[in-house]
Amino acid sequence: MPKAYVIARVTVTNPEAYAEYAKGATEAIRKYNGRPLARGGAYEALEGEARPRNVVIEFESMDAARTYYNSPEYQAAKAKRDGACIAEFVLVEGAE
Repeated sequence: MPKAYVIARVTVTNPEAYAEYAKGATEAIRKYNGRPLARGGAYEALEGEARPRNVVIEFESMDAARTYYNSPEYQAAKAKRDGACIAEFVLVEGAE
């Protein structure tokens, strides 16, 4: 079964609220066995519009990633980022 990746592209508009989201998200990632591969850091736009914060989290499967995203822990964290950023989140299946 191929791994799966939650990929987020984010522009933070309220750093204090986003920091509270990040704390809760980190706990949920850990609880649901996610592995952060990229979380912020340097970036370079190669094509199209880039966002200043880019996150890639690896999970064992699409189902495991969905379980994390829909978990009460992550949803509580997500509520703290509402209005604190502009973001796109996608779930992508890895290559076998």
